[in-house]
Amino acid sequence: MFPELLAEFIGTFVLILVGDGVVAVVTLFGNATPGLVNIAAGWGLASAMATWMARTSGAHLNPAVSVALAIYRDFSWRKVGPYCLTQTLAALVASALVYWNYQPAFQNIDPGLERTATVFATFPTGLLDQTIGTALLLMMFLAINDATHDFGRISLVIGATVAAIAMAFGGNHGYAINPAADFGPRLLTVAAGFRNNGLTDGARIFWIPIVAPILGGIIGSAAYDYGIRRFLSETR
Repeated sequence: MFPELLAEFIGTFVLILVGDGVVAVVTLFGNATPGLVNIAAGWGLASAMATWMARTSGAHLNPAVSVALAIYRDFSWRKVGPYCLTQTLAALVASALVYWNYQPAFQNIDPGLERTATVFATFPTGLLDQTIGTALLLMMFLAINDATHDFGRISLVIGATVAAIAMAFGGNHGYAINPAADFGPRLLTVAAGFRNNGLTDGARIFWIPIVAPILGGIIGSAAYDYGIRRFLSETR
């Protein structure tokens, strides 16, 4: 499994490094950036890059994807735990690098680290939008993988999908459609001393961006397999 786990680590690392980096730029230097659109585009490009980097492992990059593929495809359950742990560890390391890079700006904007944990995790957070967003992600993930094995095309479609989800469902709470992408960096906020981190300080909402994406992934995969995929096979 080592080559697969290495690919997952590298892919998830790139995803979070670029994704959280974009959010850091918008948050810390907001006057020079167009906000949500910039974040959506950044995360879309990050997803495309990461998917290409992790193509040898299937480019899960997300525990919700790994769980859904174990339920609805032939992905081995014994790989789910190692994949999820590797994804979370990569997200933690990448977020630490982002924080290190922008630490002077954090100290300038928020010296008490009381209001910038949002760079790394979603606040506040809700079940509905994250469930809907991840359902859409898994529907498209399964659809594009059924349509082609060309990871160039797959990367572009996944990137565009993530950007679209961000713009459509990122208004209320951000778009934690990936438990590793939220929980790994949230651990960084705890270690770095951020207040109101949702895990050890403030409202304990850390579990929502874990449960909602996994639930959404299961729902979206079921909708694709028992609805869209069946319809497509009947019409061919």
